[in-house]
Amino acid sequence: MIKRSAIESLLARDRAIVLTAITILCVLAWIYILNGASLGISAWGMTELALFPHRSASAMAGMAGMPVTPPDFRWSAGDWALMIAMWWMMMIAMMTPSATPAILLYGRVTSHAATSDRIRSQLASTGTFAAGYLLVWLAFSFAAAAVYWFLLRAGSVSAAIMGLQSRWLSAGVLTLAGAYQLSTFKSACLSHCRSPADFLSRYWRPGLSGALRLGVLHGAYCVGCCWALMTLLFVGGVMNLAWIAALSLIVLAEKLLPGGRWLGHAMGVLLIAWGMTTLAF
Repeated sequence: MIKRSAIESLLARDRAIVLTAITILCVLAWIYILNGASLGISAWGMTELALFPHRSASAMAGMAGMPVTPPDFRWSAGDWALMIAMWWMMMIAMMTPSATPAILLYGRVTSHAATSDRIRSQLASTGTFAAGYLLVWLAFSFAAAAVYWFLLRAGSVSAAIMGLQSRWLSAGVLTLAGAYQLSTFKSACLSHCRSPADFLSRYWRPGLSGALRLGVLHGAYCVGCCWALMTLLFVGGVMNLAWIAALSLIVLAEKLLPGGRWLGHAMGVLLIAWGMTTLAF
């Protein structure tokens, strides 16, 4: 019996290596967020529990000495880079845990499918699959940063807590997110996220290009499933740690728990009711 080298023995533990890499990535993303995402702000200071966050945003905006966004407001290239990085790190921290089963399953499938240099090939393919997934959320982060810039320039967002200060906009976002939770498109996207084995068997392509394609496609389904929930960060405050943690748990439960579909529907009803109630306050 041929003995494998020490490095082969280590790489054979591919599942543990992938899981460890995912854990490190998520921890680093959370550390980045907790330290203010290099924006010179305190995420802890921007975190509060409020049923109607727009009231706090409005109060902060009305305080004497608070800066008002000028009509010729501009972001430098560095500002854009920091805001996009902030959104992307948040998406990595919030979405990667729920994508872990699909990433691990992809690694297991490729370990059986590869015929030569199996271990290194499997790790490279799995990393490429995960990279494709995260690239889609990078694209989402560009869009989210652009929306935030537009709202900030329009004076609809409080720069102090990075949240909407209009009850009408807050109610609209809550109601829209709730309605989307009950939509057939949300259900279709969630089905792919909840059934990674079916997804992989349907869209499988070999090689690194196939891995990247699968990762991008899986990321697209996840964005289709969760984009409306992510818009709730504009309501609670983009850097509000309580809202980030709560939405992370909701996404995780929707995708992994047996009753995740029903939880999503219940969240939809709750968000619509919350939006309607916000109009009164």
